[in-house]
Amino acid sequence: MPLSFDPPPKNVCLLRLSAIGDTCHAAATLRTLKEAWPQARFTWIIGTLEARLMTAILPEIEFITFDKRAMIAEFLRLRRLLAARRFDLLLDLQLSIRASLVSMLVSSTVKLGFDRARARELQWLFTNAQIEPAASEHVLDSFLGFARACGVEPGAPSWDINLPPDALEYANALIQGDRPTMVISPCSSHPARNWSAKRYAAVAEHAANVHGLRVILAGGRSEEERRTGEMIAKAAAAPIANQIGKDTLPEMLGLLARATVLLSPDSGPVHMATMVGCPVIGLYAATRSARAGPYYSRRWCVDRYDDAARMVFGKPAGQIPWTEKIERPGVMDLIDVEAVCRKLDELLAKPK
Repeated sequence: MPLSFDPPPKNVCLLRLSAIGDTCHAAATLRTLKEAWPQARFTWIIGTLEARLMTAILPEIEFITFDKRAMIAEFLRLRRLLAARRFDLLLDLQLSIRASLVSMLVSSTVKLGFDRARARELQWLFTNAQIEPAASEHVLDSFLGFARACGVEPGAPSWDINLPPDALEYANALIQGDRPTMVISPCSSHPARNWSAKRYAAVAEHAANVHGLRVILAGGRSEEERRTGEMIAKAAAAPIANQIGKDTLPEMLGLLARATVLLSPDSGPVHMATMVGCPVIGLYAATRSARAGPYYSRRWCVDRYDDAARMVFGKPAGQIPWTEKIERPGVMDLIDVEAVCRKLDELLAKPK
């Protein structure tokens, strides 16, 4: 039975600390509830990195940041900050002991979490209400289950983002006019999900030579991303603009809003692109595109998860747990350049 809120709650707290992709999913759930409860005040407890993106695109939301690098100090700070606060509803969208401990600092009449089967890391001990059980769902659909549990039937996920001016300026400086552009964000924070630089370079050449696309590399400031970007640019026999480490998260979002297509493994940018309507060619073998792929671009993903399951476990994907990650060396090599180029050809051939 859905929770009954009559009148609607006045103060709602959302708890999702990380990661970038999951906060993008959480933002869709937040938007659904904001539309249903326009008078409610929403507060989001979020990680410091993720807040850099979400505060830029959701200025009407109150954000309280949590820096997991300073655990004890942050718990003490949050306890002081939340001591006098009272909420009608807490949406606990994160399955981790850290997040559950944070949830103990939130005084709320209702603490809504995942159903017992999905409430990993003992989350069920910290909540007093649960969403309906479901199996084999996309992560975004599981988050929308929180809205449904509150008696709000969600429609198709949407974000309707107003990009900040500096993000638009950054994108317009790189994508001048209407020239079709492919953005490649080559790295995940999980190295076993990454594809080889040589293969990215081959797809970049195909994109430039066959389709006349401008190719831009985008990503963060880690040494792995910097090194991968340099290797792609060096290996490709086509001009590439290497912007890795040169933008902010809002600026990257602006770039994706102007791009024709994004090529990326399972990473935060695939979900950022989804928020702004950029089609994504996702590279999936270590994880399932059906569970964690770009929500509206799963048809364009190259998915070799089943092949990876057979290679590593000796059984098809349907016989291993839905949430299993096959982050093993070599699984991403199951994705070949030709398959990715075919997806790009099909995407660009579809009617506008």
